[in-house]
Amino acid sequence: MFDDILMEKIEYINNGLNKLLDIDDKPEILYDAMRYSVFAGGKRLRPVLCISSCELVGGDRDDALPVACAIEFIHTYSLIHDDLPAMDNDDLRRGKPTNHKVYGEALAILAGDALLNYGFEVLIHHALDSANCQNILRAIEEIAHAAGCHGMIGGQVVDLLSENKNITEEELKFMHDHKTGALIKASVVAGAIMGGADDETIKKLSDYAEYIGLAFQIKDDILDVLGDESKLGKNVKSDSENGKSTFVSVFGLQRSISLVKELTASAIRILDDFGEKSEFLKSLTKYMADRDS
Repeated sequence: MFDDILMEKIEYINNGLNKLLDIDDKPEILYDAMRYSVFAGGKRLRPVLCISSCELVGGDRDDALPVACAIEFIHTYSLIHDDLPAMDNDDLRRGKPTNHKVYGEALAILAGDALLNYGFEVLIHHALDSANCQNILRAIEEIAHAAGCHGMIGGQVVDLLSENKNITEEELKFMHDHKTGALIKASVVAGAIMGGADDETIKKLSDYAEYIGLAFQIKDDILDVLGDESKLGKNVKSDSENGKSTFVSVFGLQRSISLVKELTASAIRILDDFGEKSEFLKSLTKYMADRDS
């Protein structure tokens, strides 16, 4: 049942992404590079969280779809840039050659830049076309904060500065809360805003998202040690080879596994307040924690 609902949501999101990227303009190679990474696979977890959060609070997912698609564009830009030689220098992403391996480093940078900007263009168009402009502006603020210097980019800088260094638990948590957790949190919060949730409900879902965002990154760190490269679609053990500070390197493998379970349980307890309506999100939360790729 969960798998069927998840696949239906992914198909719904992919249809939205396809429509937005059906661009007949020059230079064609730029749009090819953008589409290459957006449709290179991926679980669509952030946009699924966005529309599911909207539905949880009684909203219409059609209102949240442009927001969800914009989040996926912004997420994909970050992956393109993370894979670059100056960053993580990865050759594989989702089992396929990374963008810069296909299109060259310069065009990969520009494709990432284009997806970031196009994400905000989609959001602004949605605000201008909607009677619910104020809520969309609130969602845009959440996403911009999460994607920028106070969120994802700030966390990525700390990640770079922490290579081949011993960092504190506090610094590690800061890095992961910002680098990975911020956009996951924004996905949930933006969906709740689009669904018309009140401030108390948004705060509950924000707390929920903080738990799952951190659990998601810790699980990534675990998979880099234990994961199957053929399932992950990327190189394993790259964190240790690149001198990255991870939860596994700081806390050890067993404690990291326990942390994922603890954080997941805390997230699900928050969802208990929403009753039966939260069953899909509970299953999605467990799926994110138990995934093997």
